[in-house]
Amino acid sequence: MADINAGKLPTKKIDTELLKKEFFKPTGEIAKVKFGTSGHRGVLGAGFCELHAKAIAQAVADMHNEAKITGPVLVGGDTRLMSRTVSEICAGVLAANNIPVILPDIPLPTPVFSTEILLGRAVACLNGTASHNPPQDMGLKYNPANGGPAGSEITTKIENYANNYLDHPEKIKIIPLEEAKAKGLIKNEDVVTPYVNELARVIDFEAIRSAGVKAAIHPMGGTSLPFYKAIKEKYGLDNMTIVDETIDPTFYFIPLDHDGQTRMDPSSQYPMKPLIDIVASGEYAFAGASDPDADRFGCATKDGGLINPNHALCVMAKYLIEKSNPDANMFIGRTLGTTHTLDRIAGKAGIGVDEKNVGFKNFVDGIKAGRYVLCGEESAGMSMSGWTTEKDGIFAVLLLLEIMSKQGDISKLYSDICAEYGTSHYTRIDIPTDDKTKNTIKALKAIDVKFKSVAGEEVVNVRDSDGIKVYLTNSWFLVRPSGTENIIKFYCETFSDEKHLQEVIKDGSAAMGIKLG
Repeated sequence: MADINAGKLPTKKIDTELLKKEFFKPTGEIAKVKFGTSGHRGVLGAGFCELHAKAIAQAVADMHNEAKITGPVLVGGDTRLMSRTVSEICAGVLAANNIPVILPDIPLPTPVFSTEILLGRAVACLNGTASHNPPQDMGLKYNPANGGPAGSEITTKIENYANNYLDHPEKIKIIPLEEAKAKGLIKNEDVVTPYVNELARVIDFEAIRSAGVKAAIHPMGGTSLPFYKAIKEKYGLDNMTIVDETIDPTFYFIPLDHDGQTRMDPSSQYPMKPLIDIVASGEYAFAGASDPDADRFGCATKDGGLINPNHALCVMAKYLIEKSNPDANMFIGRTLGTTHTLDRIAGKAGIGVDEKNVGFKNFVDGIKAGRYVLCGEESAGMSMSGWTTEKDGIFAVLLLLEIMSKQGDISKLYSDICAEYGTSHYTRIDIPTDDKTKNTIKALKAIDVKFKSVAGEEVVNVRDSDGIKVYLTNSWFLVRPSGTENIIKFYCETFSDEKHLQEVIKDGSAAMGIKLG
């Protein structure tokens, strides 16, 4: 087998001992708790420390007790440096507030938290993860009874309570784990079997097994490893090989990303290079990967190389429409920056498109209501009604393998979609900026957009719910300030050609007063 760890690897591991010290005794000013699209995140130390974990857990405990929410809270985290410690801290705080806790003894994928809640085995969860961020980052997120990411009403309350505890840490209650276990407040549960069993409702494992497509699976050092192992064993998938079982909180074995950072992003060609290489060699026809908390997917094929997430979503959407034959009350859900090829697929199928602001929390109600054939985002997250209310990278990888087992190479299927619906030319540019420019863009409203055309196309609509999105006759662009970094994200898509894409980028950015560099 090809060397799965070939590629540009970090020359030096992160200093884990220093980060541990920073976690317990930060040297900088401790950041306020701020929930973004997926919880509070920061670099270990002042960005995320022991006090953050205690304060957030106490805030959740207060919220549950005030609302008289009864039942166990599932607590866990991914494979990052301090994830287990954070989980144990949260468990000790919740137990001290007489809230029962399920604390499994293995790292947990984000979609498994959702599954456990939807199955009624937990009423909520605290999940220690920073997704695919660099290994020195850490985070903590909360999911309520709907199983999905908490909405702003809940996260605002958690922020307010937690920030008060940052100022008054003496008010936080916590007891040792052994004491909590002795009182029956903390229990271990099997979380692998329920999730793996549930997958059989939505994945055709017989088709995957009988087709025998050789598949390479890479957990990227994350939580999906024991789940992929259990899936392989339970469903007899001898054609599926887990090509790297390395678990190390430094993630030293992941090739560096485009900017020289270690980033476990399954949609980036740099961290995914080992998988791209082994399918290119012909050893495998399909390769799938999940990020550390397994809420995002990556896919590469022998014929197509790394599959763009937008392209994969289109292939999955078309397949699920054919598989489920939805009625006119169903939708494809997509975020503002996701390809409009999905709109064309939905239109031909006679179903609607539900365009949402960035953040998977915006799909939760629709998933629960049974509205979505598929819901997805360009950053490689997806789910559907009848499945998790969180993004699920394991499900996505298996669904793509099912599709390839039945219909052929994913890249060929996307080429067929382009032939039928038109070819999308798409890009996203991250533009470095400052707080002043970010705030200016953030304050813009649709009424402020005075220009009538861009790159020779008429402006047909403007949306200002999450940045500014300008819809043109055959194209669109979205200008959106990042919530966590000093960058402006510029998304753009046209169904004309690559030259026109560059014209829309140039004219659109100029019209919005943005310098591309």
